[in-house]
Amino acid sequence: MTLYSKIIGTGSYLPAQRVTNEELAAQLAAKGIETSDEWIVSRSGISARHYAAPDQMSSDLAVEAAKKALEMAGMQPGEIDLVIVASSTPDFHGSFPSTACIVQRKLGMHNNSAAFDVQAVCSGFVYAVATADAFIKAGVHKNVLVIGAEVFSRILNFEDRTTCVLFGDGAGAIVMSASTEPGVLSTKMHADGRYADILSIPGSLAGGAIAGSAFLYMDGQAVFKLAVTVLEQVANEVLADAGMTASQIDWLIPHQANIRIMKSTARKLDLPIEKMVVTVDQHGNTSAASVPLALDRAVRDGRVKAGDNVMLEAVGGGFTWGAVLFKM
Repeated sequence: MTLYSKIIGTGSYLPAQRVTNEELAAQLAAKGIETSDEWIVSRSGISARHYAAPDQMSSDLAVEAAKKALEMAGMQPGEIDLVIVASSTPDFHGSFPSTACIVQRKLGMHNNSAAFDVQAVCSGFVYAVATADAFIKAGVHKNVLVIGAEVFSRILNFEDRTTCVLFGDGAGAIVMSASTEPGVLSTKMHADGRYADILSIPGSLAGGAIAGSAFLYMDGQAVFKLAVTVLEQVANEVLADAGMTASQIDWLIPHQANIRIMKSTARKLDLPIEKMVVTVDQHGNTSAASVPLALDRAVRDGRVKAGDNVMLEAVGGGFTWGAVLFKM
């Protein structure tokens, strides 16, 4: 009997504070930094983003998304036997205890289920899904809660218009369960540390203080060039592994970072833009949260339906990239 992992619930959460391009441009203008709605939209496709409240942590956003995913799956927290959280903005400095353990506590899970974080920046959720899939297919875990959650607003330099306008906060979650029906069909993960410097937070701890910058740095042109190349490659990898062609994809859900990168990927796969889920305009780049946010939106508005073939893909700092092909 072939064992699959199947997505049976999705959920997402965006913080209450929504900041439009016009509002952000006005805030930056007060600091003498020039930008505009036209400048941001033309380069990224982003019109707005959400920022967490000062007292909201990644785990708080994750819990809200998880509750919705569990509700859709018809499951209680105690039925989950593994929690994986993908995040580059963990609750605690030093990244421990893990945000997954904090989520476990806040959900009231007292069943001694495993819980850990995955760090692959914007590829984190795809990495986490691939990890959960392997555990389920191996028979090690049965019900896995996979979450991407970020508060990127706290690592942005709001004097650098090339980066601060691109990112936002949010969380997305899915419940994956063991099934005899086809679910996840193929996963691929990759990394190339030679490009570690093009997207990073270059600061490091030294004597109890941060040496260097504590803010996100990105070489936009280098990231763009590499992203459009590896996303096409990894998409074709998972299709070949599953014995499928791009024409069989019902929905492409790429990392919501930049509309130009997303459209380039669709074109290279010869997919009509109408088959690509786009939410980057409404919440910007939410790193590991962007793919599950887009997936949940498309499931809840009826676009992604049971039986559809869906491809998820992402790129992130490290440099990391990956893809997941699954039947909903």
